[in-house]
Amino acid sequence: MTIWTCATCAIEHPCTPVPPQLCEICTDERQYVPASGQRWTTREELAAAGHQITVRELEPDLYAVECVPEFGIGQRGLLLRTAHGNLLWEPPGFIDDAGIAAIRTLGGIAVITASHPHLTGSSIQWSHAFGSVPVYVAAADKTWIRRPDPVIQLWDTALELLPGVRMIQCGGHFAGSSIVHWRDGATGQGAILTGDTIGIGADRASVNVMRSYVNNIPLPERAVRKILDTVMPLPFDRIYSAFRAVGSGSRPIVDWSLQRYISWIRGEVEE
Repeated sequence: MTIWTCATCAIEHPCTPVPPQLCEICTDERQYVPASGQRWTTREELAAAGHQITVRELEPDLYAVECVPEFGIGQRGLLLRTAHGNLLWEPPGFIDDAGIAAIRTLGGIAVITASHPHLTGSSIQWSHAFGSVPVYVAAADKTWIRRPDPVIQLWDTALELLPGVRMIQCGGHFAGSSIVHWRDGATGQGAILTGDTIGIGADRASVNVMRSYVNNIPLPERAVRKILDTVMPLPFDRIYSAFRAVGSGSRPIVDWSLQRYISWIRGEVEE
C-alpha cells in the first residue's frame, strides 16, 4: 500500500494500491489542477529526486521547516518551541529522516495543526514519526480531511494548543481558517502565525485576505471584518505566513491593509 501525495498541493492521501482519480483539494475553486493534469507522487519518489527537509531559525524558538527544492505550492512549515512542548504548524508535504532528526534535537513535536486544508501537508506522517501526536483540524473543515486517521482531533472557535500558544478560528479563506497567537513571540511582544488566513504581500509591508489567492476570488466585507475583529484585540508585533514574514510594527499593517480592502470592495476609493 502506498501513501499518495498530490504533486500540486502536496497534501497526503490514504494508503491505497493505486492513486485516487483526483485531488478534491485541487478541484475546488480555491485551488487548481495544472494544465498537465492531475499527478501523484510518493515520499520515496521525492527522496529519489533529491528533496530534503531543512530546518532554520527565524527568531528564538521559531524555526522554518522547509522542503528543498520546493514542493507543492512552496509553503514552509513552522516549528514553535516552548517549555511545554513544540508545535509543528503546517508541516511540509514531504518528510525524511534528516528532518525528523533535526526536529528531535529541538525537542520533538507535541502537537500538529494548520491554518486551513491547503496547508496540512503530510500531517499524519509527521504525527506518526513523533509517536502519533494529535493533529488538530477545525470542525468546520472536516469534510476536507484527505487522510483520515485516529490522531485527528476536531476543534472549534479557539483552542490552547500549549501554554501561551492559542489557535483562533477566523474564517475567510475557509470556514475553519485560523491563526495561532504566540504570546511570547517577538521578544515578548507577541506574534501570530497566519498561514493563508492572512497572507503577506510581496512588499512585506501589507497583508491580504482572499477566498482564492490563485484564482483571484475576493472575500465579502463581513468576512474581512470578522478577521479584523478576531485579530486586532490580540497583542502582536510580528506576523509569519506560509511564505513570508512582517517584522516589527505588523499590527497596524493588518488594520490598515484590511481597512483598505474594505474601502475597495465598497467602491469608496477613487481609481
